[in-house]
Amino acid sequence: MQLTYQEQEAVDVLEVAVEDDLCDLVVFNDDVNTFEHVTNILMKVCKHTAQQAEQCTLLIHYKGKCTVKHGSFAELRPMCESILEAGITATVM
Repeated sequence: MQLTYQEQEAVDVLEVAVEDDLCDLVVFNDDVNTFEHVTNILMKVCKHTAQQAEQCTLLIHYKGKCTVKHGSFAELRPMCESILEAGITATVM
């Protein structure tokens, strides 16, 4: 089966749209990590200011999770991996 030019163009547009979709980097609460550790990791990995990181850490603690960054999947994936390596539960949604 051979794709026509129009069908291939539609596939190319869809791939670009998927890559451009914005995602959320979400960090979850746990009973292991300290406020200081989570705050420091958010400043290091997400480039948050101290105030931003502290506010996110409080939301994580009291709400159970917090979106700490918006962006493309390609941008957020390495950040998520760094947060996970620090022992903090996170995911890209």
